[in-house]
Amino acid sequence: MPLILGTNSIKDTGYDVANSCRFNDGDEAEMTKSFGSGNQKKFTVSFWVKRGSLAETDFHILNTRASDNDRFHILFYQNDLWVINVSSGSTTLKFITDRKFRDPSAWYHIVVSIDTTQAVEGNRVKIYVNGTQETSFSTSTYPSQNDDMYVNNNGVTHYIGSNYSYNYFFDGYLAEFVFIDGTAYAASDFGEYDEDSPQIWKPIDVSGLTFGTNGTYLDFEASGNLGNDANGGTDWTEVNLAATDQATDTPTNNFATLNPLAPANISSASEGNLKIVQSSSGGSAISTIGFGSGKWYWEIEIDSQVTYTQLAGVIKESQMEAALLTSFNVGANSGGWSYFLQSNTDNGKAFHNNSASSVYTTVSDGDILSIAVDADNGKIYFGVNGTWVNSGDPAAGSNEVYSGLPTDEIIFPAITNYLGTGSGTPTMLMNFGNPPFSISSGNADANGYGNFEYAVPNSYYSLCTKNLAEFG
Repeated sequence: MPLILGTNSIKDTGYDVANSCRFNDGDEAEMTKSFGSGNQKKFTVSFWVKRGSLAETDFHILNTRASDNDRFHILFYQNDLWVINVSSGSTTLKFITDRKFRDPSAWYHIVVSIDTTQAVEGNRVKIYVNGTQETSFSTSTYPSQNDDMYVNNNGVTHYIGSNYSYNYFFDGYLAEFVFIDGTAYAASDFGEYDEDSPQIWKPIDVSGLTFGTNGTYLDFEASGNLGNDANGGTDWTEVNLAATDQATDTPTNNFATLNPLAPANISSASEGNLKIVQSSSGGSAISTIGFGSGKWYWEIEIDSQVTYTQLAGVIKESQMEAALLTSFNVGANSGGWSYFLQSNTDNGKAFHNNSASSVYTTVSDGDILSIAVDADNGKIYFGVNGTWVNSGDPAAGSNEVYSGLPTDEIIFPAITNYLGTGSGTPTMLMNFGNPPFSISSGNADANGYGNFEYAVPNSYYSLCTKNLAEFG
């Protein structure tokens, strides 16, 4: 199961990517732009992507389409990367990777470099993943020399995040989206290997590249204009995207999400795997990031409760197997510590080893739960709407809700969203520092990372790879 630990994180990246854009397929989010005439034989598409839902069949990154007979696509079909061109009804280019893209905790860098003027067939299409040129394909149809691709066509609309009118929408995060008109660049023009961690591929500044007539650069740094072309060209039109879709989860600072590969019967994960909706029995999920040391803070907005079981807290690594195989409840055994957000009788109680505490503070729809974990000293604190229960003081290390958390193994944030015999649609929104909902105040940790509704306790940090490399 993919997860992130301090050993595979880098603290300093040199060039930092500030923002990404979160696409939610349920919102039918996309960007569109009509191009003028450009080079249809030679161009490059480069982007960083972190996948969200893996449940659907087609997730389109870039698409142009006049009809089924004239179209170009870069997409994930299930877990494969596809690059396709169809002109006048004939498939003139088709590549399907053998590599699988099914790690929702990872940022992938993908470059599609096309130059049909090349005499050697193998030089006409080059696909790179994380700096390495792909050479293994289940399908590899090269275009003929000097073929025009259905890209850069005068007046044809280009789509990011969707497939024209066929209702296939991307789900996840995109960062550093670059379209180059007239030059076939290599991956090394967009990224490099980290000097201290040479297995880690990271972004570099692309502003010095030659973008050409229709070249575009989306850095997603303007929350009110996510389609802003930082290269100075005409902006892309945003459809069903809002300021809250600007994310700080980027390839240079990867934030925790809930892992869709490690749930027990989660019904629906969306908003970049930060929104959990449960509409049937069962339902628990675990974070993509675990920690074995340090002090960590996150928040959960409770959007919709039901009269059954909703909990939030942590589990230890040795409970992971049970969590993967069963409809576990966080806190139902000795390996979990949690807070009841709702249940038949225990709303506002802490829960550990199948035993509920006395009442602390009940939780209602719209409330925000704060969780602070001191992994160095084995303590956990819970707060409701900015007030720590049990008169807790995480910064001072006093009045914790539970002590005795393991200090010798990895701990994972986890939630239970269990409908059971109840009715309704239990919904939680996770904020590990990269919120999928509006924040009215705005609080970062001491390193300047994260965006929270309430103040982060002193010496506590958001769950992201830069913090993890320093403290985890």
